[in-house]
Amino acid sequence: MRTRLAIAAAIVAVLVVAGCSAPAPQPVVTLPDRVAPTPVDPLEEYADARLRAMSTREKVASLLMLHVAGTSSRGIRNFMATHDVGGLILMGDNMPTSAALTAAATLDGGLPPLIGIDQEGGIVRRVKSDTGASAGQLRAAPVSAATTTFANRAKLLRSLGVSVNFGIVADVTGDTSSFIYPRVLGTSASESSARVAAAVAGEHGTLFSTIKHFPGHGVAPGDSHSSLPATGMRLAQWRADHAPPFEAGIEAGAEFVMFGHLVFTRVDPAPATLSAEWHRILREDLGFDGVVITDDMTMLVNSGVPAYRDPAGNAIAALEAGNTMLLYVGGVDPAALITAITAAVDDGRLDIGIIDAAAHRLLELRRGMSGETGPYVHCFEQCRALVD
Repeated sequence: MRTRLAIAAAIVAVLVVAGCSAPAPQPVVTLPDRVAPTPVDPLEEYADARLRAMSTREKVASLLMLHVAGTSSRGIRNFMATHDVGGLILMGDNMPTSAALTAAATLDGGLPPLIGIDQEGGIVRRVKSDTGASAGQLRAAPVSAATTTFANRAKLLRSLGVSVNFGIVADVTGDTSSFIYPRVLGTSASESSARVAAAVAGEHGTLFSTIKHFPGHGVAPGDSHSSLPATGMRLAQWRADHAPPFEAGIEAGAEFVMFGHLVFTRVDPAPATLSAEWHRILREDLGFDGVVITDDMTMLVNSGVPAYRDPAGNAIAALEAGNTMLLYVGGVDPAALITAITAAVDDGRLDIGIIDAAAHRLLELRRGMSGETGPYVHCFEQCRALVD
């Protein structure tokens, strides 16, 4: 018996050595599915890189749209070289006859500044050669007339180098004595909504459309150029009677919403421009994700309300409330304003995250205007020495 067991053991050993044993089970390897790379948005990539290279002061300057008086191309270029703000607004004293004047504001072809204008037609008409219908005439015309009128207006403005028209009034009023009445596109929410949407459609693809004056000048008596018009209207009534034109403009694709210096006391005692609650309503309730710009900030100072005498304080409050860009038509010291806002960031009164978010939004918008898609390459001191 022992002999047979020994022989069997020897045979097994020989088989093992000869490789005839049963193969050991191999682990199963599962190859992962190929994952498509996440597409890179060249505008976002550019804005990310450029923002990282900017100082706080440069970021702050990019959030300002200012007015430079006169028709000197050299004057505009020198102004931009000194302050490098994000945009310029054209007024009656510097109407261009060609795009040469506005082109002088562009220091970097890959990041042109925003060039704004108030061209509503009718009584608010900076470019006098625009003979298109006024708001009053459009109210009495078919809705399609608003599309045609604003399409022609947009082409004229674009030929002059304008990129943003502050021209679509979304306010509603039937009060003929109201300051804003001659400029509204409708005396009811439905009339205004249809024509606001039609006007945005007309401008679409030619320049950036702006709907104004959020939350609605028609409900607040008085002129916001020299006072703070106020109303006790409840939010529910506003939603029914004054929100629809803004919703219609947003749905139609308006890229800008301009805030008015208007006080809705039952919503916020502060002017809407400086109200975080009104900015929340616009962003969250109405779903606007574009650029929010103030009406002329010097109007707050001119209102006569002591709380708004300080331009720098107003600017800081406006940015903190949620505005992307601050507009100044009246006189302001750019260097002092930029210094004051930068100081507020440096000492912690204003969160740098607010500045970064606004600057990034504008960088993407301006980069998109350039038509360029390459990455941003920062030119440091050695690079600039070679270029110079």
